[in-house]
Amino acid sequence: MANTLIKHTNSLHDLLDKTRIFEGLAPLLLRLYLAPVLMQAGYNKLSHFEDTAAWFGNPDWGLGLPMPEVMTGLAAGTEFFGGMLLIVGLATRWISVPLMVTMIVAALTVHFDNGWLAISDSSSWLANDRVMEAGERLSRARSILQENSNYDWITGRGSVVILNNGIEFAATYFIMLLSLFFTGGGRYFSIDYWLARKFRTANKG
Repeated sequence: MANTLIKHTNSLHDLLDKTRIFEGLAPLLLRLYLAPVLMQAGYNKLSHFEDTAAWFGNPDWGLGLPMPEVMTGLAAGTEFFGGMLLIVGLATRWISVPLMVTMIVAALTVHFDNGWLAISDSSSWLANDRVMEAGERLSRARSILQENSNYDWITGRGSVVILNNGIEFAATYFIMLLSLFFTGGGRYFSIDYWLARKFRTANKG
């Protein structure tokens, strides 16, 4: 009985192993998801460079980081050009490292004090005091809009929410980048794969 079960289990695993031919799809989808997000963030910093540098450097209403112009340039360049590399799957593992550092810095300096949630949702088990307090503000904002505006038109493309700006997105992007660091750009759908196939395999021979 046990041998029969093992035999059938192994057969199922053999069937699953045949899907490995498509294993490059997972890193491809991660790359294509991350690239526009990162490029947009980098582009926003580059197109508002002075304002971003001022926010990076000001200790009163900003982050109070040293060398704000340098930090802005590094963050913006890493995000924008790193996103471009992710699209084509070139130097995927290499660029994942500074991008992960960018996510860590963003999480610790911008989002950490706000908790986990990106959007305030008092019904979430991850809601903290900040999120719970925002619920009252949101209720009041909705009442004002309902009384003084066309509420159905305003909410026709989505509900009114309050941004909590927690670490949720930064942590999620970090995990996705960490996955790419270990898997690389993926089979067939990345320049990295074809370069490695041509040069690294040849060197091992």
